[in-house]
Amino acid sequence: MRLTLLGTGDARQVPVYNCSCPACDAARVYPARRRGPCCALIECGAQRWLIDSGLTDLTERFPPQSLSGILQTHYHADHAQGLLHLRWGQGLVIPVHGPDDPEGLADLYKHPGILDFSQPFAAFERRQLGELSVTALPLNHSKPTFGYLFEGRGFEGQGFEGQGFEGYGVQGQGRRIAYLTDTLGVPEASCAELQRAPLDVLVLDCSTAPQPVAPRNHNDLTRALEVIERLQPTQAVLTHIGHAFDAWLLDHPDALPAGVSLASDGLVL
Repeated sequence: MRLTLLGTGDARQVPVYNCSCPACDAARVYPARRRGPCCALIECGAQRWLIDSGLTDLTERFPPQSLSGILQTHYHADHAQGLLHLRWGQGLVIPVHGPDDPEGLADLYKHPGILDFSQPFAAFERRQLGELSVTALPLNHSKPTFGYLFEGRGFEGQGFEGQGFEGYGVQGQGRRIAYLTDTLGVPEASCAELQRAPLDVLVLDCSTAPQPVAPRNHNDLTRALEVIERLQPTQAVLTHIGHAFDAWLLDHPDALPAGVSLASDGLVL
């Protein structure tokens, strides 16, 4: 099983338009510091699923028939805007699985084109997609939102070396990866599902530096570390990063404890 973080920014992305903070200035000079819309790609055997569709160049990135489908966490624009163009393709059908949100985004449900929204997930529903098992986990956000628990079979040496996962890619050994964005904390029932067995990787929303009062809709570093302490993953990766958090980390380079790292666009786990 392989998870590629295609985008790791919040709704503003990095650099922010007309911002001259240290993080935004650095991102304009060094492409590796840029952050696109928060999304990922999960691959397991023949399965290849896009997680969220905020990228506006989906038709260039993914040739026809290259995706098994799309797993939407929710339908805020920065996570779903790429569907507005993709739907006008022809000659194929792309399943889009996500929460049952009566509003969706704009007129996607009214004019779905090649997108098939007919099979939304129910809370805690588990689906077997070929070699990949996917469980939908409710999160705390302003729209109906799911995180996803991925369970699959390991493949020796594939995608783990150099990422702190040496020894985890043994043929036949089950993997568990949780992808949780956008959320403030994690609901009790979702935590219980995640704690059924050890987590190999937790990719978790952490949009801001520590805040004196809990933010709305997204974790700050304090709340993210509380979730990590509870779930005890082998490796935790923070995503949905805002530019102010990037700037704060430049002044606090030792803020992340061992086993916790900051995501970057293109990171492969």
